[in-house]
Parts: sequence; structure tokens; C-alpha cells
Amino acid sequence: MRVIVVTGLAGSGRRTAMHVLEDLGFYCIDNLPVTLIPPFLELCEKSAEPISRVALGIDLRERVSLGQYPTVLKELRTRGQRVEVFYFEAADEVLFRRFNETRRPHPMAAGGGVEHGIRTERERLTWLRELADQVIDTSTWTVHELRDQLRQLLSMASPQASLIVTVESFGFKYGVPTDADVMFDVRFLPNPFFMEQLRAATGLEPAVAEFVLQRDEARQFLAAVRTLLESTLPLYLREGKSYLTLAIGCTGGRHRSVAIAEELGTQVRGWGYEVQMRHRDIHR
Repeated sequence: MRVIVVTGLAGSGRRTAMHVLEDLGFYCIDNLPVTLIPPFLELCEKSAEPISRVALGIDLRERVSLGQYPTVLKELRTRGQRVEVFYFEAADEVLFRRFNETRRPHPMAAGGGVEHGIRTERERLTWLRELADQVIDTSTWTVHELRDQLRQLLSMASPQASLIVTVESFGFKYGVPTDADVMFDVRFLPNPFFMEQLRAATGLEPAVAEFVLQRDEARQFLAAVRTLLESTLPLYLREGKSYLTLAIGCTGGRHRSVAIAEELGTQVRGWGYEVQMRHRDIHR
């Protein structure tokens, strides 16, 4: 099991880091009492489907047993757990500006204002910072840069691994998908429905796929869409998007859209993205 402990100063990006880790497949839990961490990890290991990646958020709000953190950390590592501590921080003036922009109270202000809260929290977390495996200063980073840096720090196989692309076929006669981010209409292609020997089949079957994909207009369409996706998918990644749905529609959602969707799914998967296929109307 890989365990990431995410801690640090309020306003430095700790919560954003937890969201990124969740998008990357970590089981995330915030401010679990420190003494409960060992039994919690045991439950994760013994669950019906063992959890291999866990992220634990810890900050000064965990007042009950935070002081026992060094002991618990040593215990986990002695038991062979792979535990890494990421400590997030930023310059005082940057934290002050961020709190002013969001107009949120600092959790350690206690009536003394944001500057007092920043100073108090930094002093109280000095010992925790010294235990960190990675001290991450986000003073000059945007939210998008923080996400990119964290993905690199975690040594993901590729940046593409953090974007899940769903390729969905559908039939216009049953309505368009409400969750589609990008939609393509392939009703301009010849319809296998009017070929008696193909009518009962679907776009998953080789005969139908060949009928649809061998045509020049299909090849030109796929080439144009591949060029579009090759240039835009990295931009969705840059903006921090974790899920993207590509919808491909034909009249009934059984033949043309299915064959085209399968071909596009293969292409996108070949670029390193995680692809989920969905054929909404194939059995209607």
C-alpha cells in the first residue's frame, strides 16, 4: 500500500492536492484522528477489494492526537507501510493575499486576523515540517501548475493517465446524451440498417464495422477528429479536467455510431488515456 500524508499551511494548496490525489485513484480521508490511522489502514488491506493507494489529510484542526503523529508514523514504517509525507507551504504574503481574495477566515486566526493566524500555524507546524519527505512551496504556482507538479511528483505513468475519456455511441431518435462534453454526428455515412444482411447486427460486429469504416468519407472524418482530439485533449488536461465524454451519434445508435466510437476509443487509448466505452442504444 502507498500512503501519502498531505499536510501543511492553510491556503498553500493542501485541499487542492487532496482533490488531485482523489482524481488519481487514491482513497482520500481528511483529518482522521492520528491514533485511528493504523487500524484504518488494516481495514483497507483486508477489505474485499484491497485498497492500494491512500491519501490522509492532516492539519491543526486535528487537535485530539496530532502530537502522537511521529510515533504512529514510525510504527507504520516499521510494519513495512510505504508512507510519504508531503508538506505544503507558501510565503506569508502569498497566503495573506489568497485569504483576502477568497475572503475566508484563517482557521488559526482566533480573533487576531489573517496575519496572526498564518504566523501561529507556521510556528505550531514546524515540527511536522521537519518530518516531511517533500516540502512543496506553492508560492509561485497557479492551481493548474500545482496539479501538474503533484502528478510529476507521484511519478504517474503519464499525464494522460489522469484524464478518463468516455466514448459513447447513441441514437439521435432517443435524444442526445446530457453528459456529453463533445458531440459528433455521423448520420452522413451510409446506413447499414438498409442492408438486409446487416440490419440485425451491430457496429461491434466485423461486417458492420468494415461496411462503415472502409468508406473514404469515414476515413476522412476519423482523420479530422483525431487531429482535433490530439490537439485539444492535452488542453483539457492543462485545465485540470478529470473526465471527458465524447458522444458519437447516428440515427438509431446501433451501427454507424458504434463502429466509429470503437475506432476512436482505440485511437485515444493508444495515446495513453484511460478510455471507457459506452453504447447507450445498441440494444434498442
